[in-house]
Amino acid sequence: MEIPVIDFNELNGEARSKTMALLDQACEKWGFFQVENHGIDKKLMDKVKQLINEYYEENLRASFYKSEIAKSLDQEVTSKVDWESSFFIWHRPTSNIEGIPNFSEDHCKTMNEYIAQLIKMAEKLSELMCENLGLEKGHIKDAFSGGKGPSVGTKVAKYPQCPQPELVRGLREHTDAGGIILLLQDDQVPGLEFLKDGEWFAIPPSKNNTMFVNIGDQVEVLSNGRYKSVLHRVLADKNGSRLSIATFYNPAGDAIISPAPKLLYPNHLRFQDYLKHYATTKFSDKGLRFETMKQMTDGHNGFLS
Repeated sequence: MEIPVIDFNELNGEARSKTMALLDQACEKWGFFQVENHGIDKKLMDKVKQLINEYYEENLRASFYKSEIAKSLDQEVTSKVDWESSFFIWHRPTSNIEGIPNFSEDHCKTMNEYIAQLIKMAEKLSELMCENLGLEKGHIKDAFSGGKGPSVGTKVAKYPQCPQPELVRGLREHTDAGGIILLLQDDQVPGLEFLKDGEWFAIPPSKNNTMFVNIGDQVEVLSNGRYKSVLHRVLADKNGSRLSIATFYNPAGDAIISPAPKLLYPNHLRFQDYLKHYATTKFSDKGLRFETMKQMTDGHNGFLS
């Protein structure tokens, strides 16, 4: 199996329908995919990775190996430990980037430029997902917006070289709570794995600054289960330290998330009422029949008179 690759250049022209179908399948059957020709400046991506690696070496590496996490490895008490050194940057609706210790003006400027481009990519993906789901193109953004717009933040993580990787996870198995996750990851050190069809599927390091994307829990809710958030984990590595810069395009804290009404099945309907409608629409589109039944049950406590 190969990870689905969505080429944004193919969205213009004859290959659009094929590319949209591939994206739909990736969201529905995989819960993750890669994006090529995403429009983000690749020199900027390289600079982000360079600055974060330097920041880790200068500010975090030494303290990590003296931390309780590192000590737990010697004691073999690692079942609830993640072998990672990380911090979180908030971007929207408010930013905390200037309050991060020893984060230089160049760090802040570079990260802000990168995030501005990344938000555009997240919004484009959300619109493409809406198109595939048959929703208005702004539905996901509107649903995520709350009072101040979608929430955007970045988890910056290094998974340090580990002397006994068999004893600990870099990051334990989980799904992501939010919406659309865009990952700029290491181009050398592996470790990320996603669960696919009951087996762990290794995600190779990203070459040529391909962007890795996965679906969060709230998109699964909004799509009424059609698009899936998927369990994933990070393995510790004995030979190198892995970089992960994961940006979350999430609902605002006050956003109310529900399945899009258009994607819900009719409910609380009497079977004899369905059969009556079916008799005159048997050879018509099933989706239109379901939509009509939803409209007929609305306002009648779920039942037809």
